[in-house]
Amino acid sequence: MLSWIVALLTGMLSAHLAQRLCFPHFWKDALYLMKVIRYGARLEIYKRSSRVVTVVDRFVQQAQRIPEKAFVVYEGVPYTYGELEARSNRVARVFQDAVSTGDTVALLMSNEPDFIAVWFGFCKLGCAVAFLNTNIKPRSLLHCLSCCGAKLLVVGADLAGALEEMLPCLREECVSVWCLSAASARPDVHSLLDHIESASHEPVPAERRAVSCLKTPTLYIFTSGTTGLPKAAVITHLQSLKAAAGFWAYGGTGSDVIYTPLPLYHSAASLVGIGGTIELGATCVLKKKFSASQFWSDCRKHNVTIFQYIGELCRYLCNQPVAENEKDHRVLMGVGNGLRQDVWREFLRRFGEIRMCEIYGSTEGNLCFMNHVGKVGAVGRSNFFYKLIFKYDLVKYDMIRDEPARDHKGFCQHVQKGETGLLLSKICTQSPFFGYAGNKQLTEKKILRNVFAKGDAYFNTGDLMAEDEDGFICFKDRVGDTFRWKGENVATTEVAEILGLVDFIQEVNVYGVQVPGNEGRAGMAAVIVRPECTFDGKKLFNIVLKELPSYARPLFIRLQESMEMTSTFKQQKFGLVESGFNPSSISDPLFFLDYTEKSYIPLTSSVYDSILNAQKKV
Repeated sequence: MLSWIVALLTGMLSAHLAQRLCFPHFWKDALYLMKVIRYGARLEIYKRSSRVVTVVDRFVQQAQRIPEKAFVVYEGVPYTYGELEARSNRVARVFQDAVSTGDTVALLMSNEPDFIAVWFGFCKLGCAVAFLNTNIKPRSLLHCLSCCGAKLLVVGADLAGALEEMLPCLREECVSVWCLSAASARPDVHSLLDHIESASHEPVPAERRAVSCLKTPTLYIFTSGTTGLPKAAVITHLQSLKAAAGFWAYGGTGSDVIYTPLPLYHSAASLVGIGGTIELGATCVLKKKFSASQFWSDCRKHNVTIFQYIGELCRYLCNQPVAENEKDHRVLMGVGNGLRQDVWREFLRRFGEIRMCEIYGSTEGNLCFMNHVGKVGAVGRSNFFYKLIFKYDLVKYDMIRDEPARDHKGFCQHVQKGETGLLLSKICTQSPFFGYAGNKQLTEKKILRNVFAKGDAYFNTGDLMAEDEDGFICFKDRVGDTFRWKGENVATTEVAEILGLVDFIQEVNVYGVQVPGNEGRAGMAAVIVRPECTFDGKKLFNIVLKELPSYARPLFIRLQESMEMTSTFKQQKFGLVESGFNPSSISDPLFFLDYTEKSYIPLTSSVYDSILNAQKKV
């Protein structure tokens, strides 16, 4: 008997050791997969029962369950679930006769509790809501309203002035404008606050917001490319419910305090942030605008346990002066996307062992990756079982022709493990793609057809990714950001990570510029030098010579005092690419990679002419 017990224990120990050696992430994968299946089953029940419990329904449930709990904390003032439930009911009462189920209403507001109250108020009337970027230009405004079919616009009091010149056009288009103020001096702008205060807080009948199909649109969130007008991504209840599970999937609970400094018109803040807070029954500390200098003091003041980030936000925090108490906080987790490896490591070194949880996915996309293991530099993790649920592929991309490479039969080609390829996600019942409102051509441009078989269709993410032998997926570059030089592909993200390690460089933006007489684009980097440092051309030369292959070394450096960014903290490249490297048209200091001088030398007019005349080799 004893021998059997010893054998059993030995077998269990051997199995455990084998699992640790061969499948080190087995239990984390299993737990995550169980959560995915569990939440998927919930959505499947909604589909089969034709009674969808939407994000707003969940909010109403939480307001009934925990009415006195703080839902949102804004500028130090807590707003409970019950208070915002009553506030959204008042908004619904104001407009119950002005809109019909299925109408679209546009919202132009900064971060504030009433953003949520207005959003949910219209959802309770069965309306879809279009979130407008607060930096929107007059030309874009009419386009946005037109493509989503909105005939009613609610604008925040702080943004009303920006609409002044557009009011005649809005009147011509029969768009009703309401301002969140107690009174209005313009006859064509209705005041809203006074109506809200006098309205009943009793809920409108729940049947008004009832949804029977997960694919019913609930939001329109505008995405912008490098050029052109904004595109209205259709957000259905299916997408909003999936996004709301983000914090929960990473282990968030109702006791968490979530810090959201991102704009609510962006899907990360609204769908993941507010939706995720509601799903947990947690508290959201809502910041009107991100402030790097106030970030940690806010976290300490409100006992924040989870924060949201995107793009360069974490780099801004790392660029703040070192403080003695910067590890004195209760933050356990950061959830977001766009965190580069160099910033990730520096962030953990500076601010402690915070679990950084990357979520990969575009606003309009049909695929999501989550780095549930927490490996630095990975945007997600996949395995055999995940691929059974989510059909995605990495295919070879032809940089010269700027399109996916196809074989002699006209089909795309898979890349090998570790090789960079274009990420495609199959469009099917499990992963539908809803496209953009008002323009079928824009929707069609994001679809790749006849990928591996006649008649199939895939969503083109436009992202170049690589999956290693362990199933970790890493972002390499955007298709438009990768350029070719000397017959080789240059990934801007990888070059930026190397330059970001240089001690005197605070921020860097890498892109390609055309050099007359040469094919492709030469590397150029816009750089911000740290305040206490000076630009050192020789030092930078030595680093790029050591760390980068010849074709990937930036030929030109442009020193800037500030970077042009999007409202979601992503670097702008288009203007930099267009301006090139001509010192006569650029006021910023420019430098050129000179192998003779073994340094980056000032790019003067004479040096510029010698480059054009091919006297200096590039």
